[in-house]
Amino acid sequence: MSNVRANRVGEQMKKELGDIISRKIKDPRVGFVTVTGVEVTNDLQQATVYITVLGDEEKKEDTLNGLAKATGFIRSEIGKRIRLRKTPEIVFEFDESIEYGNRIERLISDLNRDTDSPE
Repeated sequence: MSNVRANRVGEQMKKELGDIISRKIKDPRVGFVTVTGVEVTNDLQQATVYITVLGDEEKKEDTLNGLAKATGFIRSEIGKRIRLRKTPEIVFEFDESIEYGNRIERLISDLNRDTDSPE
């Protein structure tokens, strides 16, 4: 039963984090960030936030550093918006699934191109 609650809290956090990051964070290091998912532990003590960032590796690292610096502010905003006894600790990680999916798609299209070409 608590797993359902953790999922609901994660979805609510995902929605609120998207709003907070896009509208409230003024750090110039934080560029265009998309929150792709939030995993909350069953005891609601920790939350892993998965993000994607538009840009190169340097831009990604700058964004991650900016978000890490703003974690306290983000937690306090989440605490104001979501009524929980204790606001979860937040950890930001890159969501590699989109890049992984693009790589798989590229490989498949390369294979199809190789089999379609006459020999």
